[in-house]
Amino acid sequence: MSSSPEPLVVVRGVSKRFTMHRDKSVKDRILYFRSRKQSRDDFWALTDVSFEVGLGETVGLIGHNGSGKSTLLKVIGGIVDPTTGSILRRGRVAALLELGAGFHPDLSGRDNVYLNAAILGMSSDQTDAVFDDIVEFSGIGEFIDSQVKFYSSGMYVRLAFAVAVHSDPDLLLVDEVLAVGDEPFQQKCMAKIRQFQREGRTIVLVSHSAEQVADVCSRTIVLDGGRVVHDGGVGEGIRVLREGYERDRIQAQEAAAAKLRPDEAVSLDAVRILDVTVAGADDRPVGSVPVERGSDLAITIHAEVRSPIDWIVGFTLESITGHMVYRLNSEGLGLDLPRAPGTYSVRFDLRDTNFGRDRLIVSAGATTLDGTTLDLLNPAATIDFREDPSGAGFMQFDTVGTVAPFAAP
Repeated sequence: MSSSPEPLVVVRGVSKRFTMHRDKSVKDRILYFRSRKQSRDDFWALTDVSFEVGLGETVGLIGHNGSGKSTLLKVIGGIVDPTTGSILRRGRVAALLELGAGFHPDLSGRDNVYLNAAILGMSSDQTDAVFDDIVEFSGIGEFIDSQVKFYSSGMYVRLAFAVAVHSDPDLLLVDEVLAVGDEPFQQKCMAKIRQFQREGRTIVLVSHSAEQVADVCSRTIVLDGGRVVHDGGVGEGIRVLREGYERDRIQAQEAAAAKLRPDEAVSLDAVRILDVTVAGADDRPVGSVPVERGSDLAITIHAEVRSPIDWIVGFTLESITGHMVYRLNSEGLGLDLPRAPGTYSVRFDLRDTNFGRDRLIVSAGATTLDGTTLDLLNPAATIDFREDPSGAGFMQFDTVGTVAPFAAP
């Protein structure tokens, strides 16, 4: 028998179908009276999704808009039943799925606290014991006895989150609602999530922020069109997500070009990024040997101008988890790029680099002067840096420490 603990959540072959009706008006209902099936379209928000979430894991659900993230979270929370497949859960579940979900607008904040706590399985005595903590955490103050229909969106979120995290959940489901609160409240929420992590609780988080996912999650599940396309490391998950963004960008650009006249469409294909090279001070390409702190680097973007156009080209350095470390383009340096068709190399010399990450991802892009994307190569290259032997972070310094007696003035 296995000694590993049973998973807290088991998702097996889950698919979810929604039916969209076209006969919303009286006219439509008359038109489709004899063929009601023609007035309905089936949309599969989830297709054959399977995974497990272990005790104490923090999992980030990420994907494009409409990929099925929120639907999957509702299925896990028991808010929506799957069309096929099964969901198994253990322990108390607290879900923050929609702004103000479960709040009655005509009840006061106080009444809604007790109502939501009861929905989460808490008794009145248990709610009494944590009520003051809920009010303090939410920052609602004197408005706790006002009807919640007069609350702002931020007040909704603060109160709902406060109730959820004080319900002693084994599983916390969070869907983008933290983006509504102000910065101090977001910091308070993240501190609470980290406390839950230290306590060994399980969290499933939906977020469009790659930085937030990289900061708190130990695993990512990427959805694309209702299917799981990645389940594993955070860095790799963010890379898969961004490859999907790039695919969608190219498809949208091609669709836009197809709608234009031939004399207009050429501008969308005016510049192409051919290649990006990264070299050291000796102009030799950077290989597998890590770059030392203080080294000079040259990032060269090779581009083809296919038709006359004013354009800008630049590069971005990001960590493997998607944090932007540095960005620079030709406009920022005051470089005038040629308009005439031809192949050009635009070189950026970075002097005395001191990046502290073990690997940075290089991407390169070209835009028009008004910011319209002409081409994007992501990833274009990678740079490995020697690890800082003493410190940690995005940068390294040649730091020296001293100790001396302190003499009070």
